[in-house]
Amino acid sequence: MTDQTGAEQHTAQQQAPEQAQEGGKRSQRTALAVLGLIAAVAIGFAIGFLASLPLRDDGASAPGAGSVDVGFAQDMSVHHNQAVEMSAIAIANATDPMVRDLAYDILTTQQNQIGQMTGWLSLWNQPLLPTGDYMTWMSSDEAGHGGDGHGHAESGHDMGAMTSAAAAPASTGAMPGMASSEDMAALRQARGPAADVLYLQLMLRHHQGGLPMMEYGAQHAEVPAVQMLAKTMVNTQQSEADRITTMLAEKGAAPLPMN
Repeated sequence: MTDQTGAEQHTAQQQAPEQAQEGGKRSQRTALAVLGLIAAVAIGFAIGFLASLPLRDDGASAPGAGSVDVGFAQDMSVHHNQAVEMSAIAIANATDPMVRDLAYDILTTQQNQIGQMTGWLSLWNQPLLPTGDYMTWMSSDEAGHGGDGHGHAESGHDMGAMTSAAAAPASTGAMPGMASSEDMAALRQARGPAADVLYLQLMLRHHQGGLPMMEYGAQHAEVPAVQMLAKTMVNTQQSEADRITTMLAEKGAAPLPMN
């Protein structure tokens, strides 16, 4: 019994530094995510303000409530906020360096874009978040189109088939692609390879769900800066979706069905 106890103590002593080292790495990644958030917010607000200055000089009226520009900025901010949260979790808990790099890219990019949209909404004197149902600014006859006439969602970069629920305005209050509270709880608890795969699956579905909003904003927004941002989102997230799909295949995992 004494020899066994001594062996267990020796093993525990060996594991303790390793656990402390892993905890230190996780804390460092979390701190990096926080610093990235702070920097991206500041830069995003500045870009959003500067991009909106021409709107003030040309005498054009600011977009009103119910417009595509305002609705896009509000709803996409909500959509982006969850992607930022998921990415911060992945930076702390994922083990694959490529997954952590992807999460950091998404976190900083989307937080920067949130800053831009928040800056615009402030200048337009509009609420920063939607006050009613999501996606009501998208007309029902066009919201279901997966492509924008330029091959975005129907080319070799297809981000996944949209269900009718995902393509229609969310009168029930849910946006397509959004992770549920149960999904988010599972992501927070996941560790190791399971955390890598779950993050990739949730983020791919998140990107797929946001595509109709981004394409609709790119086509129908009236403010050029909003159109440009929406087009940038489409291009960036399609590239990221391709990257995620490849990473999932390499890990032997399949994408999640659209919710």
